Amino acid sequence: MHSSRRTFLAGTTLAGASLMAPASRAGDDRSILAAALLHNVYFWLKDPTSTADRDLLIQGLKTLADIPVVKAIHIGIPASTVKRDVVDNSYQVSETLMFDSVADQDAYQQHPIHKLFVEDCSHLWEKVVVYDSISP
Repeated sequence: MHSSRRTFLAGTTLAGASLMAPASRAGDDRSILAAALLHNVYFWLKDPTSTADRDLLIQGLKTLADIPVVKAIHIGIPASTVKRDVVDNSYQVSETLMFDSVADQDAYQQHPIHKLFVEDCSHLWEKVVVYDSISP
């Protein structure tokens, strides 16, 4: 049974990765994520119980999708997954942005839309943690 499950999971993972590949590389076995920079940001609100503040932050984050160098965006809240020692779901909102390069991420940091987002929404959070990663 474990072998069938592993086979299924491996197949679905490969299928999902191939859907993310650009059409020009459809025959290539690398996904677009292999060349991308992922910018993962976690926000802790000043008032973690305020759904109004959470919604304002999410609304502000959605504006970042209009920055041309942003290739993909995911905005989320903590999932109701099994509690384990390695899982930190103490944040209220997260975002993951995908860029083609470090230079694009640098340009994003200086873009007027990003600066306006920080100006308009920074009063909502007490802590922000960023994890940037690229493929080795």
